[in-house]
Amino acid sequence: MPTESATITQTAPATPHEPASASGFDAEAIDRTSAADLAAIGGDKWTRYPGCIGAFIAEMDYGLAPCIQRAIDSACDHCKLGYIPDPWKRRVAEACAKWQREHYGWDVSPDIIRPVPDVLEAYEIFLREIVGAGNEVIVPTPAYMPFLSVPRLYNIDVIEVDMLADGDEWTFDFDAIEQAFRNGCRAFVLCNPHNPIGKVLTVDEERRISDLAAKYGARIFSDEIHAPFVFDGFRHVPFATISDQAAMQSMTATSASKSFNIPGTKCAQVLLTNPDDLAMWMDRAEWSEHQTATIGAIATTTAYNEGDPWFQDALRYVKRNFALVDEEMNGRFAEVGYVRPQGTYIAWLDFKPLGIEDPAAYFLDRAKVALTDGRECGKVGQGCVRMNFAMPYPLLRDCFDRMYTAMHEDGLL
Repeated sequence: MPTESATITQTAPATPHEPASASGFDAEAIDRTSAADLAAIGGDKWTRYPGCIGAFIAEMDYGLAPCIQRAIDSACDHCKLGYIPDPWKRRVAEACAKWQREHYGWDVSPDIIRPVPDVLEAYEIFLREIVGAGNEVIVPTPAYMPFLSVPRLYNIDVIEVDMLADGDEWTFDFDAIEQAFRNGCRAFVLCNPHNPIGKVLTVDEERRISDLAAKYGARIFSDEIHAPFVFDGFRHVPFATISDQAAMQSMTATSASKSFNIPGTKCAQVLLTNPDDLAMWMDRAEWSEHQTATIGAIATTTAYNEGDPWFQDALRYVKRNFALVDEEMNGRFAEVGYVRPQGTYIAWLDFKPLGIEDPAAYFLDRAKVALTDGRECGKVGQGCVRMNFAMPYPLLRDCFDRMYTAMHEDGLL
């Protein structure tokens, strides 16, 4: 269990209007951005449900870092849009290694970092080549939705092990995890920071998972895409860094897509700390690298090498939004089940105490707010929703106002 303080510092006033920073992050312009403005951009998050606030797809609504915009513009100007070449693969690996070293103290060699279009591609390779058809994988729930649905495409059964809400924190059900290992399961999905509950694992928790995996010869897929989004009082520790044992057990996947608003450029990274995995990859999975976009490699390399000042400003904006989430969930929505996130920009909200069996459908209809149906995150998600709060601050306030008005009118609050 985390022993650190979970206090989140509110880094700006409730209705701030900050000018653009030196990084190019413009909080004032973001605050002026309307739902119609975001819909006009044409992304799925703001067009799938016309007229609704998009709080379901996990991406930020904060535009691009100017350094990335310039890199993409230059790439287009010079027609750098062919299939990804080896030099750009290497540049991605070197930039990712630099980010890992500077942010988490992980001195990882670029030689073991390979590009993939997204984290799910790495997960599919893990399932296909390491888990294998006819076997099982443990997925702690609630979970990122494809972690539950994709294994079935490879004839792999999913064992859902519910996370335990213990007061103001989430904990693993280690007894249930060990029982699944004891029954023959040899694979485990780790998501740190955890989507959708926002848990940041402690080193003790990581070691306990590693020791259980070692006891039963299990392998671990570690999704660390949300690693930069860790709130005050917590620290992200890459699973593969805790011991040589963990490095051999794990396949780590990450990307700059969440931190820099570039998921559509299709470039993620897989860190292969087990030499056998690297050999397997080059023999049977290297073709997946060719699905990675050159424009994504250019955007990603720029993000890792030049984008940190912009990201730090974006993180401050996310923290301010989180302060509003925390205020609402401990105020007007105090009857809703809520465990404070320690990272990510996602909140898990449980409406079962208020008798709302399908809150995603309810709020879409009554409040024009689009949320992720918790049932997509596992059986434990009945009556729950996943909320992405990385939107413009005034829209987040509007989101809560709409939800409260609907519930108040229906006598639920």
